[in-house]
Amino acid sequence: MKKAYLIIGLLLVSISFYGQEVLTKEKAVEITLENNYDIRVTKNNLETAKNNKSIYNSGYLPTVTGNAGANYSSSDTDSEFQDGTVNSVTGAESKSYNASVGLNYTIFNGFNRQNTFKRLKETYNLTELQARQIMENTLTTLFLAYYEVGRLTENEITQKETLEISKKRLQRANYSFDYGQNTKLEVLNAEVDVNNDSITYIDIKRQLSNAKRDLNVVLGRSVNTPVSVDTKVNYAIDLNLVDVLQKAKTNNANILQAKKNIELRELDIKINKAGWMPNVSLTSSYAWNKSNNDATNPFSPISNIQTGLNAGLNLSWNIFDGGRTKTNVTNAKIALETQEIQKIQQEERLERDVNNAWETYQNSLFSLQVQEKNVETNKRNFERTNERYKLGQITSIDFRQAQINLINAELSVSRAKYTAKNAELQLLQLAGTLLDNKNF
Repeated sequence: MKKAYLIIGLLLVSISFYGQEVLTKEKAVEITLENNYDIRVTKNNLETAKNNKSIYNSGYLPTVTGNAGANYSSSDTDSEFQDGTVNSVTGAESKSYNASVGLNYTIFNGFNRQNTFKRLKETYNLTELQARQIMENTLTTLFLAYYEVGRLTENEITQKETLEISKKRLQRANYSFDYGQNTKLEVLNAEVDVNNDSITYIDIKRQLSNAKRDLNVVLGRSVNTPVSVDTKVNYAIDLNLVDVLQKAKTNNANILQAKKNIELRELDIKINKAGWMPNVSLTSSYAWNKSNNDATNPFSPISNIQTGLNAGLNLSWNIFDGGRTKTNVTNAKIALETQEIQKIQQEERLERDVNNAWETYQNSLFSLQVQEKNVETNKRNFERTNERYKLGQITSIDFRQAQINLINAELSVSRAKYTAKNAELQLLQLAGTLLDNKNF
């Protein structure tokens, strides 16, 4: 029975090990681009915009319609002629058949068709930019979630080590109390610290579980999928503020969308001006008509077939439409002016965001360097404090303070480490180079 339990235990350990396979950053990006719900919806929207810009939706192609029909009638006829004779026909049948193919084509409509087709193409280009922005936002969200799991993973390890140290201290306090070397107060203080550390450890584990579920949502998979991440972080070494600002002005998704919206507003003005122009269209058809009739008099035909080609050119010009076109053109010009104002506003906000992110990035990198040195100092201090505590040269309060200082230093390093990386990713997104970046 013990052997069976041992085998089951080994299997459970193996399952846990493989279930916790480290999710690399590259794999996380691959899974997100394939499974994320926002990205999947965006791809469908892009496909719709692609269909809309097709020649089939442009108005440049003619329309061809086919018509066919048949009629039947039965009637009684009484015809009286000038010489007094009367001709009566009962149940005279009449049958007619018709078929035609018609073609209609707009030759000119004030450049409305041409500008509308251009607008459809530019709308597709705008949709591409929107799709790119959604992908950038999704990747940013991905790595915020990914690095949060990394940070909490490190915090969990730190807190677990802290809890183990506190448990050993409690064990030592109990031994010392049993041998009369310290008071019950030392034991109670150690128990309180163990309880506090246990609560903190449990809370961090809860936060880590929540963070993993958040990450799985971004990845577009089951929220309870086991996941562990790579806590190693690499930073870009070639970033500088001037270069980031320059790239942001030319590549940022928001700025590019603002420029594209200005182009669309300009096309709207041209489209609305078409209301002042004439429309010229071509119509043509080929028709076949046949009728079979019972004769109601000696002169009425009993059969008739007609075939023929018809063509026509139509011109229409709405000379005055009550001012509707003028109103539409004026509103389109106002919309253009509004879009230009919004573009200037976005450029100013972009410059502000880049400078803020750069300052956060630099401060976090500096903080990281300082905190790493601080950790080394606190480790040495804790080691000496631990030795002196074992020798009874310091109190448990001094020991606990050294322990807390070490914990806080390690947590500060972890926080600065991931804050700097998130600021770097924000800079890359603002510069419009996030999707081309390989150094996640």
